[in-house]
Amino acid sequence: QVHLVESGGGLVQPGGSLRLSCAVSGITWGGYVMGWYRQAPGKQRALVATMTSGGSTNYAGSVKGRLTISTNNDQSTVYLQMNILKPEATAVYYCNVHLGPENYWGQGTQVTVSS
Repeated sequence: QVHLVESGGGLVQPGGSLRLSCAVSGITWGGYVMGWYRQAPGKQRALVATMTSGGSTNYAGSVKGRLTISTNNDQSTVYLQMNILKPEATAVYYCNVHLGPENYWGQGTQVTVSS
């Protein structure tokens, strides 16, 4: 059973930085895609960034250059480094693993960008 637990959310001022972490367990084979999504109030959940098990990354156009997805050496933790945050980044951020036909989600972590 794949299990995802996010951490690192909180309140940050505009222009500030935050790093989200997602502890991943239960993956026993390769060929997966890890990612971060976010859901702002009143909006649908949207892609932020993904990384394949081979290391290829993909970013939403609105966050390119300011957000970076990465993992630790054994890919048991996925990070999302967020820099120069804007108020419109306020959302619940979800960790995701797409493995074969299955999609797994964490419980989400709230990020609020406000002065």
